[in-house]
Amino acid sequence: MSWVAAVARLRARREPGVLVTVATVRGHAPRRAGAKLVVGRTEAWGSIGGGNIEAVAIDRARELTGAADPEPELMEFALNDKVTGLHGVQCCGGAVTVLLEPLPVVQAVAVFGVGHVGLELARILARHELDLHLIDSRPDMLTDERLGVLGDAVAHVRVHHTPLLPEEVLAELPSGAHVLIMTHDHAEDAALCDAALRTAGLGSIGLIGSSAKWARFRQRLATEGGHDAAAIDRIRTPIGIPGIAGKEPATIAVSVAADLLRSFEQDPAGPHRDARRVGAVDGAD
Repeated sequence: MSWVAAVARLRARREPGVLVTVATVRGHAPRRAGAKLVVGRTEAWGSIGGGNIEAVAIDRARELTGAADPEPELMEFALNDKVTGLHGVQCCGGAVTVLLEPLPVVQAVAVFGVGHVGLELARILARHELDLHLIDSRPDMLTDERLGVLGDAVAHVRVHHTPLLPEEVLAELPSGAHVLIMTHDHAEDAALCDAALRTAGLGSIGLIGSSAKWARFRQRLATEGGHDAAAIDRIRTPIGIPGIAGKEPATIAVSVAADLLRSFEQDPAGPHRDARRVGAVDGAD
């Protein structure tokens, strides 16, 4: 398997890993500069030459996969019979520098409702390294032509057309996924809020809408849904950065995206559950 395919496999599994590259070679060495090895938690693909170099690099790579916020690092190896490594001697006669680049599990975001605001939000989020799920019950919102603006996305974009029960997608989302609810239908929003609170393992849950909308939803979630106050408080609404009062879809999308990205920086290792943000916008899209 090529190193590119191995990285893609880790990404699909949402498993952290490390890309190991022979950065420099002086004298004789098992592999040339540029040789690559991809290390996952229990598997490795490719080779940087075997022996002590590779074994030590794999050991260190697996340490990095368990670190909270790993940084790229260099390792140097002298290949002569005077140096005994942890996994034996390599006496090729040269010296090798190896670069270890962590491949963290990226954040996952699910946008329910790809109307005016949802599409603008998708355009912003698609420029970032994350897994982006776009869900809508209306097929005309998810046409190739309409989503063509995401053609150069950095994010891995998955599109879900769910004509009947969009809340069923919640069970398919990866652990820790952040959910943003902004559909065209307040009844659909309410069903999604209820289902999100019943879905284990989600990250933050955000709902677009006014304070009046939230007051109705909160009452229904308590009386009809049977959720207690602590559970209901997991839903952040209105969403976005305080003080940005513009009503244009692009303005709202910038505010929501900035708030979400800020939460990633504050807590890159897991779901962000800070106090709810202020910034009332209506959810009809």
